[in-house]
Amino acid sequence: MATATELPAAVRAKYEPVIGLEVHVQLLTETKIFCGCSNRFGAPPNTNVCPVCLGMPGALPVLNKKVVEFATLASMALGCRVNETSIIARKNYFYPDLPKGYQISQYDKPLGEFGHIDIEVDGHKKRIGITRLHVEEDAGKSLHEGSAEYTSLDLNRCGTPLCEIVSEPDIRSPQEAYEYLTKLKEIILFTGVSDCNMEEGSLRCDANVSVRPVGQNEFGTKAEVKNVNSFRFVREALEYEIERQIAILEDGGKVQQETRLYDPDQGRTYAMRSKERAHDYRYFPEPDLLPLVVDQQMRATIRAAMPELPDARRERFVAEYGITPYDAGVLTASKSLADQFEEAAKGAKNPKRVANLVQSELQGRLKAKNLAIEQSPITMEGVALSADLVESGAISGKILKDLYDRAFETAEDFPVVYEREKPRQISDTGAIEKIIDEVIAASPKQLEQYRAGKTTMKGFFVGQVMKATKGQANPAVVNELLDKKLS
Repeated sequence: MATATELPAAVRAKYEPVIGLEVHVQLLTETKIFCGCSNRFGAPPNTNVCPVCLGMPGALPVLNKKVVEFATLASMALGCRVNETSIIARKNYFYPDLPKGYQISQYDKPLGEFGHIDIEVDGHKKRIGITRLHVEEDAGKSLHEGSAEYTSLDLNRCGTPLCEIVSEPDIRSPQEAYEYLTKLKEIILFTGVSDCNMEEGSLRCDANVSVRPVGQNEFGTKAEVKNVNSFRFVREALEYEIERQIAILEDGGKVQQETRLYDPDQGRTYAMRSKERAHDYRYFPEPDLLPLVVDQQMRATIRAAMPELPDARRERFVAEYGITPYDAGVLTASKSLADQFEEAAKGAKNPKRVANLVQSELQGRLKAKNLAIEQSPITMEGVALSADLVESGAISGKILKDLYDRAFETAEDFPVVYEREKPRQISDTGAIEKIIDEVIAASPKQLEQYRAGKTTMKGFFVGQVMKATKGQANPAVVNELLDKKLS
């Protein structure tokens, strides 16, 4: 049978992938969904537990109001209809890390329905439907490290509040899946209901994928790829799985409905368990909890507190600050960055220069040192000051770069470094003219080449003057004087 990597492009083009994503988002509440235990990550095993989240007989759940508020806010941000009444249910299955033998979740009447996320891939915009958003509790965690004979259980995660967000099967490529997940995470982060930290399990993704001949309406047999811990790996897993299924069909075989895991070291998926039919979880309404009612007044209060979402903020940045859509996209990559930029831009002489410096000078240095914007030694106020200094001609671009380098070396903000160094741009025409005369006198060969028609040699003279002044000469004055001297 042909392997995934051997498939010709013409064979691949005969088939269309159909992808749906299930994303679990952990809500950033202080306590768990049905009890008062801490919802913080990193505690010693089995310390954030109580009779309720351990499923002890007679222990009764009490719904955390903050969970409802956060889930409602997330639903609204994703364009979902928030149902006034939704039903909390028991999802029955046995697994060692689920001490009650059932999971409190929602089934046929979820909190939110019929939402969407708009994405863009290769310049084409597309709307991906969201089937549902429902609340549920998390299970515990099985630990296999440290012993070849035993599996340990950490039940701290039992009762952790989750939103499960289920997409429609509208996704048609691994890149679309990647863009959907990126946009979903971005929206959730802007609402503040989760930190979406994949390393700590705050955001987890399962992908359902099948392939079908182009033009066929009926879905193919799907495989579920579970517990992929990065968006890049989701994309890679889907790429492999699509190719694997096409290869099976091209060889005359049948794709098996099963759950698979992704091995990023080998770049392939492998079977975890067969899934010949849908699991019968025997859902029924949770007898210890009343129907969940989010009335009109509560919905209005939550909607009034809705923060400005990424797309709307990008559009406003373009309109208010005269920056490009690309710049606006960079500056709204996180709510923190967007907030900081806007605070700085409001008082800056030229907000567009602030935006340019964030990209050209700040982001590159942060990436080189593997720092997040929140860890930057140069604050956005520091960026705004540097932009104003360049705008007014007090410092040159070369001086600015040197000061940024110094700030990152010493872990100090730009204003601190600037006040200590006090570099001043030389704009005195007499002083600059004297240096230009010295540079020209020392470069007769280059002067001859320039006057013979090689006008690019002007850059040489500019560089020599800037070098002689340690980058402090005003570039505009240098260029103007050189034009006169060289003609």
